[in-house]
Amino acid sequence: MPGAPNRPPERTEEPAPAPPAPTPPERLALRRLVPSHVALLLDSWKGGPAPELTQPFEKAEAAYRSGDYVGALGALDLLSIRFAEPRWPSLPAPFRELRVPIPAPMPPHWNPEHGLAAEEREARRARRTAEEQLALADGAAAWAGAHGVRADDLLPHLATARSALAGPGVPPEFYGAIDPFWSELVGRLPRPRRAAAPPAPAADAPGDA
Repeated sequence: MPGAPNRPPERTEEPAPAPPAPTPPERLALRRLVPSHVALLLDSWKGGPAPELTQPFEKAEAAYRSGDYVGALGALDLLSIRFAEPRWPSLPAPFRELRVPIPAPMPPHWNPEHGLAAEEREARRARRTAEEQLALADGAAAWAGAHGVRADDLLPHLATARSALAGPGVPPEFYGAIDPFWSELVGRLPRPRRAAAPPAPAADAPGDA
């Protein structure tokens, strides 16, 4: 009405963005299972990896095939701990990223990401994970090419994934290319060979005591 004080237009609250859908456990398991398979095929293992490494991998593989993806991830957690043990040969890059991270103790405020918002920390973590996945896929493709395992037809997947990471964030196209790479490569990999068990000590013959 005339003479009424001017009022600012009413603001409508923007709806909060929906959180990203959680990654299905079968994809999480696949993205760790296949790089771990390649890691156990590396030439670093003289005579083959020890049973302490092959056993958790075989358990993870059997669980994955049976649809027990949570069990597969648990077995892969154990394998990542084994990979970090100093008694084994050091894994080359990028496969050393499969080891369980053991950060040095530090006050929280020393962490450069401590002051970031939770959304920003999660975005950085997702980006690092994607970059590690691409590096592992590149390493797996290089291993395959050097060991007579056909993977040249899978390289377009990696080109698509690399192009997707050229910008900020992790677009859906990235894992839309990485996941088919892993799922197609896994059926072409040979079984990891086991290191020979040490001979059992000879039993004392009667009368030797």
